[in-house]
Amino acid sequence: MLIGVPKEIKTHEYRVGMTPGGVREAVRHGHAVLVETGAGMGIGLDDSSYEKAGARIAATAEDVFAQAELIVKVKEPQPVECPRLREGQTLFTYLHLAPDPEQARGLMASGCTAIAYETVTDLYGRLPLLAPMSEVAGRMAIQAGAHCLEKSQGGSGTLLGGVPGVLPGKVAILGGGVVGANAARMAVGLGARVTVLDRALARLRELDDLFQGRLLTRFATLEAIEEEVLTADLTVGAVLIPGATAPKLVPRVMLAAMKPGSVLVDVSIDQGGCFETSRPTTHADPTYLIDGVVHYCVANMPGAVARTSTFALNNATLPYVLQLADQGVVAALRADPHLCAGLNVHRGRITYPAVALALSYDSLSPEDALSLS
Repeated sequence: MLIGVPKEIKTHEYRVGMTPGGVREAVRHGHAVLVETGAGMGIGLDDSSYEKAGARIAATAEDVFAQAELIVKVKEPQPVECPRLREGQTLFTYLHLAPDPEQARGLMASGCTAIAYETVTDLYGRLPLLAPMSEVAGRMAIQAGAHCLEKSQGGSGTLLGGVPGVLPGKVAILGGGVVGANAARMAVGLGARVTVLDRALARLRELDDLFQGRLLTRFATLEAIEEEVLTADLTVGAVLIPGATAPKLVPRVMLAAMKPGSVLVDVSIDQGGCFETSRPTTHADPTYLIDGVVHYCVANMPGAVARTSTFALNNATLPYVLQLADQGVVAALRADPHLCAGLNVHRGRITYPAVALALSYDSLSPEDALSLS
């Protein structure tokens, strides 16, 4: 199979779909890999490193899309990229379609097969291709939030860890999954006062055991969320319903009662955000103020640490890339229900129920959709 790796073009996105090490594995499996020139330059992977691994270098993105059978990316296709996709071609990347009707229409119109990293599952119902970027984003949420709390950034001027004689800052984390746990790890490490809220009691017990009393846990009722957010210096939105639009946990009316200069970091922004006032931002212009509250809503947070993120992501995605290429896309999807859970669009139809519900489309089951092949 011919695998294509185009350069990412989203603002300040430097990650790349495959590393030279991944290319070498694919070539060893008998596949050809076409990499757009400069695709890895943002993280120090030059064209020669890909050529040494066995890839061919394409002069343009158009060449990659025109020739490749399987396109491996990091971020969702941008508006200029959707028309380059075609029927019979497979796209393997993060999609986050629920809050993005324009992208959904573009993918459906192309007739391609689109497999989303974020809805692939494993034997235990976890999301193995979302997890590595969730780990990065969770850790970055505290790093970014601490920076936003600086007075020059619009924040209150609070140091999260405090100093002797001065109370540390308070952090509220909405969601105790992979993002929330990694955010908690960083916040606790800085010495902040940390509370994690979640509706899964089993998860709260796990976090309580894991952190040995160094953070607090609360069941996420509306009252508890309000109490914690209104007294927090930094609130991290870390909720996820796989494939679906994130629930709005912090309404606009709550902002007026929040501490002036407090910070909201919405890691759920890829799925529409969990604060009512959230809107996607970029690393070029990451924050904005509403009612004196700093909002950090960058939709590709791990892109800021692109080298670490690329290698972490490739460690997770490479086995699936090889599975798709070795077996053929349709055969691989039919053989592996966990990989098939990643199928979001096929031949013009939405195949993931949560996405179809969010965008008001009829959903076709993956099994029925694949029978169209």
